[in-house]
Amino acid sequence: MNEVFDVTIIGGGPSGLYSAFYSGLRNLKTKVIESQSVLGGKVNLYPDKILWDVGGLTPITGKQFLSNCITQGLTFHPTVCLNTEVSQITKVAGIFDIRASNGAHHHTKAVILAYGSGIITPNKLAVDGAEQFERTNLHYIPSSLHAFRNKHVFLSGGGNTAIEQANELLAIANSVTLACRSNELRAHEHSVETFRNNGGTLLLETQIRSFRSNHQGEIEAISLSVGGEHRTVAADAVIVNHGFASKQDISFGAALGIQFNDNHFIEGSPDSTIGHPGIFAAGDAIAYTGKVNLLVGTFQDAVNAVNSVKQYLNPTAEKHAMVSSHNEAFVEKNKQYSL
Repeated sequence: MNEVFDVTIIGGGPSGLYSAFYSGLRNLKTKVIESQSVLGGKVNLYPDKILWDVGGLTPITGKQFLSNCITQGLTFHPTVCLNTEVSQITKVAGIFDIRASNGAHHHTKAVILAYGSGIITPNKLAVDGAEQFERTNLHYIPSSLHAFRNKHVFLSGGGNTAIEQANELLAIANSVTLACRSNELRAHEHSVETFRNNGGTLLLETQIRSFRSNHQGEIEAISLSVGGEHRTVAADAVIVNHGFASKQDISFGAALGIQFNDNHFIEGSPDSTIGHPGIFAAGDAIAYTGKVNLLVGTFQDAVNAVNSVKQYLNPTAEKHAMVSSHNEAFVEKNKQYSL
């Protein structure tokens, strides 16, 4: 059998990262499994958005917030497995067997499901040859909008996120053209008016037909159908925001008795228990009466999940960890912050 961990956390977003931090605080041998190539979960989708509603933090960008979460989550050096998609979880002789889609097996005494809404991937263009430009100037999830400063940007999308991106780009780009496939945007009217009033170009009933590239293999022009008529638009960069698809394809052994509600979230309790000993859930993955569906709520879920794990593994353990200001785990670490 592979190395057995005290707890394995499925998902490396804010709930998984805080679970990893708190697990280390409770002296649990911890592993984090994340399907993507980076930690951070869906906050990676809005790196430039300003977050105002996280307790104890002044306004902070999604990127900065994630950097803090990752640093904190790795405090006690958990084992981290990236690019690892979980396909099945079963339990044999008191040990959970987590099978990955690549055939690898991970063994653990307890599990925390912190996979959020599942694996999120952008809906991509059905345009011949579009994938080749993903290496140059076709973007689905921009790491930062500041990369488009002083550029002519073409953005395809009709929802709130698309119009918000377009309005932010107007402040830094040379020009912004927003194309929507339908005859109206599905965004807040105020945001649409802001875009129009600040010099944005709006194209409705517009479909991308093809791209023309330059000698560097970058898109230099987009061939469009606008209301049935052909039009060509030049651009330095193309952003596609056609929404995201999410999937949760983990198969749970029947003996685990995992129950899902109509929205495919796990039915659980405020203490993060979900009905079977040793398996718990935190963050967007779990639903219960009184659930707080904000980032601040995910931290409480993580604490409850880890405390439940600790008492599952050791029924005589304290229900809660000692607060950090008195915790021996930070005696040495605190020295670097001393006045």
